[in-house]
Parts: sequence; C-alpha cells; structure tokens
Amino acid sequence: MGLVGLAALGLGCDPAPESSGTGGGTSATTSTGGGGAGGGTATCSSTETETATGSSDPDVLIGTFQVQLNEEKPASNGDPGTPASTSVLGKMYDGAYPAQIVWEVDSFEGDCRLLTPRVPFCSTPCGGTAVCVEDETCQDYPKAHSAGAVTIEGLETTDGATSITMCPIANNYQVPVGTTLKYPAFDSGGAIDLHAAGDYFGAFDLTTKGIAQLVITSDTPHLAPDQPVILAWESGAEDPDLTIHVKLDISHHGGTKGMIECDLGDTGGVEIPGALVTKLLTLGVAGYPTVIVTRQRKGSKAIPPGRVELVIASIVERTVTIDGLVSCTDTSECPQGQMCQSDLTCK
Repeated sequence: MGLVGLAALGLGCDPAPESSGTGGGTSATTSTGGGGAGGGTATCSSTETETATGSSDPDVLIGTFQVQLNEEKPASNGDPGTPASTSVLGKMYDGAYPAQIVWEVDSFEGDCRLLTPRVPFCSTPCGGTAVCVEDETCQDYPKAHSAGAVTIEGLETTDGATSITMCPIANNYQVPVGTTLKYPAFDSGGAIDLHAAGDYFGAFDLTTKGIAQLVITSDTPHLAPDQPVILAWESGAEDPDLTIHVKLDISHHGGTKGMIECDLGDTGGVEIPGALVTKLLTLGVAGYPTVIVTRQRKGSKAIPPGRVELVIASIVERTVTIDGLVSCTDTSECPQGQMCQSDLTCK
C-alpha cells in the first residue's frame, strides 16, 4: 500500500468534527477553501454512521495525503509519454495497513541496506478480508473512511487559485475533475496547509513547506560486481526536514528478489557500496531495472486511532544498465537467436 507508506507534517489543534454521520442517515461535512477552481465552500456527502475511537497512537500509520511532483516522461518506443505534473492523493484507514511481504535486512553499509523479501506462510488461509503477515498470523485489512471535505492551501492551479477542496470518492481524495495544478504547484519553502473538516475521522490540520524539484545530475547508473554506484543531484537547502530515499530494484519484472534502499539527508549525492551491489546482482536481475530517487519533506499528526501524514515529494526514476542484460517487451527487440522471456529479458 504505497500511499499509506508515505509521510507528512501535522501541526495545530484537533477540533471536533463540524458534522459526522449518526444513526443510519446521510450527513454532510463542509470546508471553506480559498476560492477559485477547486476552492470555495464545498459540501461533501457522507454515509458514515460512526466516528473514530481509540488512542491517538503516533506509531500506527492510518493515512497519508501526498502532494507529488511527477517529472516529464518523453515519448519512446510507441509510448506517447506524459507531461510533467503535480498530483494529490489521499486515503485514510481505521487501522494500519498490513504488508504481504516482510522485507528483511541482509546487510547494510553507511546509509544503504540490502533487503530480501520473505513471504509469511499461514497453513489456514486468511480469507479475502485478511492477509498473512507472519507465519500462522493473519491480520484483518483495515477499512477506508472519510475525513470530510479536505482543503489544501498553498497549491496553485492553472486558473490562478491557491487552494483546492476535495471530497472523498469511494474514500479516495484526488484533485477535483476540471481542476489542473501547475507544475510545480508550489514554491520551494512556501507554506502548504491542509484542513480536514471531519467525518468518521475528527477534524484536523496539517502544515508543511514546499520543496524544490529533484534534478539528477549523474550519468545513467551502471551496475557491475564490486563497483559502487554513484548518484548525484542538485542539493536542496541545508534543511534537516528534507530527506532523500533511494530504491534500487533490478528484478521487479521477474518477481522481486531483493533491493537496495538508502535513506539520507539532502546532501547532493550518495555512493551505494560495491559490496551491496554485488550481492544484489547475485540475487538475480530482470528486464528494465531502475533506480528511484525521492526528495521529500514530511511530518505528522496523531488523531484517533493513529497517525496521519502529509508528504511533499519529488520523484525521479532512471533506468540502470547491467552488462549482458538486454530488456525487451517483444522478441523483435532481441538480438538474433534470442527470445523475449517472461521477465522481460532477451535470452
């Protein structure tokens, strides 16, 4: 569940919801935005019949609102590509979302670690409403719920508005139809404030700041045994709230066998140790291997029954090259005498 795995900054008070569902009827939650497309006063219909309870446990992540800068993807090989954009996504649950794969640390060096997957086994099937999270241990999937109308101030639309107000659709929050955000939709260091009017979840406020678009300056990474991988980017301001996450995954199209992750400050570069690269290559490769670098600023606020986060992120994905690896989607792309395999490699 990628969304709920991201984070954000929450400050301010936690007032009671303006309106919440009671009994079996339909209620509405209202939020006052800043005007313009997606702004103004919005009323969101609700079918919630309960309100969230329990302790405000900051260790239990129950939801994320993510504002993300998506870089342009040029057209290639028949793919029309996509323009650069700013997107907003949000979702909240009544508990922590369980993971079906346990990632275990094989080894680490400096800011980086090699992770290998382990799939837990439950001899009694967990059924469609739960998942096996540890051997012989099932955990129920949480249910998604509404936080009412959610307004984000500090995001500029192509129409010049500086806020958007979102109503949940199937308990998912997205930019309203007909509203387009600029790219980027915020200034680096500019205030970004979120207010949820409240529904199943009580009203809450989050605030953080914009970030600069991530720009990679290093060449295409090449993986070889015992050789470190150097990644460089234009560093952000010396700000402890800015972090960089690196994910090197070279087997995801063949069933991920391992990955390298690095977490560090926004220093402008990282060297992935050659020893970790060697181990990753030994685990196996598949077609179209990539490295993903994410700059983000994050914080959180605890509300019943857990922590909700707002994350401002800029994500860049780059292909990596590996000696002897030819990626493909069709045999016509392979050298003569080779065929495109199910893991998208020519052999």
